[in-house]
Amino acid sequence: MQLKGNAAIVTGGASGLGAETARYLAKGGAKVAVVDRNAELAQTVAKEIGGLAITCNVADAAEGEAAVKQAREAHGPARILINCAGIGAGRRIVGRDGPMPLDMFMRVINVNLVGTFNMMRLAAADMSTLPPLEDNERGVIISTASVAAFEGQIGQAAYSASKGGIVALTMPAAREFAQFGIRVNVIAPGIFLTPLAGGLTPEAKAALEASIPFPKRMGHAYEYAKLALHIIDNVHINGECIRIDGAVRLAPR
Repeated sequence: MQLKGNAAIVTGGASGLGAETARYLAKGGAKVAVVDRNAELAQTVAKEIGGLAITCNVADAAEGEAAVKQAREAHGPARILINCAGIGAGRRIVGRDGPMPLDMFMRVINVNLVGTFNMMRLAAADMSTLPPLEDNERGVIISTASVAAFEGQIGQAAYSASKGGIVALTMPAAREFAQFGIRVNVIAPGIFLTPLAGGLTPEAKAALEASIPFPKRMGHAYEYAKLALHIIDNVHINGECIRIDGAVRLAPR
């Protein structure tokens, strides 16, 4: 699918992977809606790329519907959805203070997994009504998982479960949406230099980088963005989970 002239929605678009992907989409000529809970940062990115800022909690049905509607009214129905919205939570299932609070687990699942599903269902409903392009394609959805979906570390139970759910969601969604010409894929980043990693000490950062076979550094957001754009361009990539991790495999802790 070509980017030029097509509408795109990027959740979590105010920072990190989402912001950089929004920039790359806009450079390619897409009309980009930057969807994020942080209204100020979303506005900053949208202004930079000539896009639209939309404040939204992706896990809320009504807010998700309103966001998709606002993007549709400004740019037309989106042919591209990039789900980057997500949060992390490091806590053992049973720690020194007892069991993990259930609310903490549910919050991570709601934002990461339910939020991804919510925006997927809403965007796909719009995509299914669009006229087909080359190869009868109508749209493409890319979600964001993590290598923690496969090698979750101690303390990552909630995060890993949410990201594993996103991976598991991809194939049934791709099969269901095939009748509409909508592709569904997921990217699983490894250790990336994003706001979630911003609090690392230099020592902790060096230790993480030493665990990556090659290149021995954290991934950059532009590398995620470039992969997302390749998936959009390459119509035969469908139902896939693509790791982008420098061949890292996470240790237990």
